[in-house]
Amino acid sequence: MREATVLNAPLSNGISITKKEEGIIVKTPSFSIALDPSRASNCDYTFVSHAHIDHVHSPGGRSKIIASRETATLAKVRGYNLGETLEESKGVTLLDAGHILGSRAILIEDSVLYTGDFSHRDRGFLKGLKGIKCDTLIMETTYGKRHYVFREMDEIVKQVSKVIADCFHNCRPVVLAGYALGKAQLLSYLFDTWDPIYLHESVHKLNAAHIDLGVKLREFKRCDSKSQSLLERAPWIMIAPFSSGRSAFVRQLREKYRAAVIGFTGWAIDPGYKYSMGLDYAFDVSDHSDYNELIEFAKECNPCTILTVHGFASDFAEDLRKLGFEADSLEDHSGQSRLSGFT
Repeated sequence: MREATVLNAPLSNGISITKKEEGIIVKTPSFSIALDPSRASNCDYTFVSHAHIDHVHSPGGRSKIIASRETATLAKVRGYNLGETLEESKGVTLLDAGHILGSRAILIEDSVLYTGDFSHRDRGFLKGLKGIKCDTLIMETTYGKRHYVFREMDEIVKQVSKVIADCFHNCRPVVLAGYALGKAQLLSYLFDTWDPIYLHESVHKLNAAHIDLGVKLREFKRCDSKSQSLLERAPWIMIAPFSSGRSAFVRQLREKYRAAVIGFTGWAIDPGYKYSMGLDYAFDVSDHSDYNELIEFAKECNPCTILTVHGFASDFAEDLRKLGFEADSLEDHSGQSRLSGFT
């Protein structure tokens, strides 16, 4: 098994950090903890930062699961039973990561901060993660390139609302498209003054779970194969998940109802993204921090060492070194497929 141990991190209190194939392992004198591993771990604890599918797995072995109540609930809705989970334990502190409902960062022994996926800015009903002092910061860098700078949410909401108004004026329905967990609920919150709004059945299930968990979302009607007669009377808004504007469900809405498709993702910053994904419009709304927010977060934490993971980890680590930080990437390479996710 390939294993890379971080040797140059000036960790205190006998703490070590190891990057293995299944994920990042932090060992303290008292316990070991796996951070968002891709499979079951034999560490004392396994930390599940949030309920997106690429961060959850079926637990096994002796490892105790640390996760928020919301993450455990949403994971179960998506078919993953995390079993009995802990929200607190000696030596660890969970912090709201602002990525999606229930997402958490973790502070280990008041020394190592692991962000998981996080948003620095407040968005709708979500509060952003602000930096706290730590010795070592392990941070995700999905948008760790300089040109990924997102506009203010109020500006985007105004522009999207104008698009919707123009479409409605021409009796043309609109699809608001984003990831089923996280983005779809944010869209439900931001555009809830429009009528009528329908939800794809997968979004409806996750919206219902959010409402049960105390999030104040409007209870929109579900639209599935048995209730598509609702769509015969245009215009309307459909909030739907998809990986491409050419997905079967979205293609049907386009061909049958002339629906305009609006995608929401940080990758909308990239020239040509809208066309490559088959969208009519694309707006830079992300569940992650943009480049400037990543920099600001690092400065707020002011750690001795920063370790970067995901996305443009090597590029961002290099930029951090230019700012005077001791920074290294935990990734084997700096790039990622920019069109593979819709987050």
